[in-house]
This record gives sequence, C-alpha cells and structure tokens, in this order.
Amino acid sequence: MAWNRILLLLTVTFCLSFSSCLRYSFTGASIPPGVNTIFIPFFPDQSNSGLGDLSNRLNEALINRFVNQSKLQLANNESDADAVLDGVITGYTNRPFSIGGDEQSDQNEVTITVRATFKYASKEEPEWTNTFSGKFTYDPTDDPINGENQAANSALEQAANNMFNDAVSNW
Repeated sequence: MAWNRILLLLTVTFCLSFSSCLRYSFTGASIPPGVNTIFIPFFPDQSNSGLGDLSNRLNEALINRFVNQSKLQLANNESDADAVLDGVITGYTNRPFSIGGDEQSDQNEVTITVRATFKYASKEEPEWTNTFSGKFTYDPTDDPINGENQAANSALEQAANNMFNDAVSNW
C-alpha cells in the first residue's frame, strides 16, 4: 500500500515537472516564435464564376480560420505582418454530379480552385505556393440558387481549411 502511494506520487511529480516543456494546441497549430500577425489580402476572382462575392467569402473563411484557430492577429497591410497568405481564385465549376432516371441531374457539384502563396516576412522565398480546391454537392431541383451558394460556401471553407493546414503543418 505504501509503495503504491510512493509510486503514484513519483508519477505525478514526474508528469508535472515535464508538463511545462510541452506545448499543445487544440487546433494542432503551434506558431513559431516571432510570428504574431498575418496579412490576408483579397484573393481576386479570375474564375468567371458569375458569383460576384467569391473573393469576400474566401477572405472571410481564411480570416476566421487563421485568427480564430490560432493566436495570430490580423495585420492591416503586408509591411506590418509577420506572415502573408496571398492568392487568386482560378477556377469555378458547377457540373452535374449524378443523373437520375429521367436523365436530369439529381446532384450538382461545385468545385472552386485557388492558387495561394504563404510567406514569412523574415524570409525572401515563400514557404509554399500551391493549388487548393474545395468541392461540394447540392440538389439543383430543390432550391438551385441557394443550393449553389451554399455549395460554394462549403467548397470555399474546404479550400480555406486546406490552406490553413498547409500553413500550420510546418509550425
């Protein structure tokens, strides 16, 4: 009985003494020292999607992801930022995904493609330049306009999540 208490006390002491050496984040993002701000300019929409607010929606998704899921603050311009995420929306498609028995589309799929570059202000070369895409399906017979808009939002969220994950994977 006495040995069990001693063993328990030693285990707790050991765990507490090394817990200060560990850094843990619930988002999986551990930001390098000196990186406190990020600048995310609007990504121009060169996709010819016909949806005039894709840039705004992507910008909101990226800001929400980087600011709300990390300790980073949003910088107002590139010269004040420790990191910069810049890019362009390059593609938008809305195609039939599955065809029903009456040869009408049961599901459409919205795909959005974004080319982005992530760079630290302290380095001349970017950490990465990649192409990201997000896809989401919707029922065009139910409410085609709202369905497409919601699918576009979900596709943009996927692309933003992938950019965030690539940026923080090196942290």
